[in-house]
Amino acid sequence: MPFYTYVCRDCRRKFDVFMSYSEYGQKTVACKYCKSENVSRTINKVRMLRSDESRMENLADPENLDGLDEDPRALGKMMRKMSREVGEEMPPEFDEVVDRLEKGQSPEDIEKELPELGEMGGGYPDDSEGLD
Repeated sequence: MPFYTYVCRDCRRKFDVFMSYSEYGQKTVACKYCKSENVSRTINKVRMLRSDESRMENLADPENLDGLDEDPRALGKMMRKMSREVGEEMPPEFDEVVDRLEKGQSPEDIEKELPELGEMGGGYPDDSEGLD
């Protein structure tokens, strides 16, 4: 049976009701907290499945890239969005840098305060290491 989400207009609390499709619209729904029948159904968020190509095109949209050079907050917001779109877990250092950018700290200042990040490199193996 599906569940339906309601909000009580009296106590303002949300609650779920499980009922069959045939019961929906026929069964009286009352708030499970205050028992009021003054309730309305809310629509839950809808998730859309998007292809990797679609997500990457959205990230490359020129409107999303405006102001990244001048505004650390915009850069941090873009980096956070990019990490969500890619869906891969990022190292804690990534979150540290993005948090600082979102607070308005410049990339140059971050690099000065966290020099060990620059020493880590780009994460690509050297051509001479372990590659045949």
